[in-house]
Amino acid sequence: MNHNELGTFLRTRREAVTPAEVGLPTGLRRRTPGLRRAELATLAGISVEYLTRLEQGRDRNPSPKVLAAIGDALHLSTPDRLLLHRLVKEHGADKELCQTVVAPPVRTVRPTLRALLDRLEPTPAVLLNWTGDIVACTQGYERYAGPLGLLDGDPPNLVRYLFTDARARAVFPGWDRLADEQVAHLRHETSLHEPHVIALAEELTAAVGAPFSDRLAAVPVTPSRTGTDLVDHPEAGRLRLSYETLAFPDEGRRLVVHIPADEATATALDRLNGRRPGALRAVSG
Repeated sequence: MNHNELGTFLRTRREAVTPAEVGLPTGLRRRTPGLRRAELATLAGISVEYLTRLEQGRDRNPSPKVLAAIGDALHLSTPDRLLLHRLVKEHGADKELCQTVVAPPVRTVRPTLRALLDRLEPTPAVLLNWTGDIVACTQGYERYAGPLGLLDGDPPNLVRYLFTDARARAVFPGWDRLADEQVAHLRHETSLHEPHVIALAEELTAAVGAPFSDRLAAVPVTPSRTGTDLVDHPEAGRLRLSYETLAFPDEGRRLVVHIPADEATATALDRLNGRRPGALRAVSG
């Protein structure tokens, strides 16, 4: 794992912002992509020396005021600001706390949440915890995911499936993007020092090596909450599934609902569910 994630995050975000985006002259000779340290320090109202210490990992406890100033200077989105604060916390007392006093991921389902899943039938919808375990799902998801091998395992785990099951790369033409997204969720929704995350990371690093470990060590990014995936389903054929994510941060869970992105996919899923075409409707855009 990258032991200076805070510094890496700051440096890469600084290098991704052009001078023009923050109202600075571009200049003719710039060896540094994006902003220079001195430019970001001036914009944030801090010293170059302090910014250097942050980026080099020699100071890992900036104040909320400093974080806000850096976020403003870099034009960070709200999710990226939250991620920045999380990275700071992970280097402090939270590391020891996560390693000693953390409850295991909860796999029970509240009655109201179970009722919500029932109302979503026959839509493929799945409830995941912070390590990617499948906690609950609709019957529509079972009929969709079962033939893919996604429900194998005790408990079934989406991250483990993607990286260790040979079927995953054949099923998902966009495997690389999907793998990036799931590792981003793993990093964003809890601390990398959390014992259950450590155990999963060690397992997958030993099992597959670089395809997982390189993603885990990369610059942290905010996972997408919506998008569209292509799926080569062994029974239903090529599917285009859009998804929306509903987060339950207090419980360390997220509900992912898959919506047919075209009429052919809607018809294929209806057949997979043993229903007349029309039970599911395509939603584009």
